Amino acid sequence: MVNKKVPILIAGDHFGMILKNPIRDYLIEKGYEVKDLGVNTDAPVLYPEIAINFCDELKAGSYTRGILVCGTGIGMAIVANKVPGVRAAVIHDPYSAERSRASNDAQVATLGSLVIGVNAAKKMVDIWLESEFGGGRSQQKVDMIKAMDEKRYNK
Repeated sequence: MVNKKVPILIAGDHFGMILKNPIRDYLIEKGYEVKDLGVNTDAPVLYPEIAINFCDELKAGSYTRGILVCGTGIGMAIVANKVPGVRAAVIHDPYSAERSRASNDAQVATLGSLVIGVNAAKKMVDIWLESEFGGGRSQQKVDMIKAMDEKRYNK
């Protein structure tokens, strides 16, 4: 369990806004520092741009956890996982929320506003934020992912 409330980044595309904003407000009410990178419009935007800007901010170092929201959560996860050093996981149920942290040390949770409702999303985010990386058998796997990023991208 997390003992302190870590600062959280949050962003979404035009589909994600309807879920992002309630999650943002919920986290603020719970005492989290939340930085909202947008968007706050229903005008179509390109989710890869949102995810790349988000990951750049995450990697800058002030944030260790973040939430991305689009229609399914899948597109945001695909883009985020292309950024070296970022591990993103789609979470839509309690088990994936917990395991994404405990087994995969995911710093980014992605959610789909067309897949999961606001109340369920709040529960998944709570589980995700309360979960920590367990190491153990998963440590070697996460270390391999980190080494792959180093080898391929930090030449």
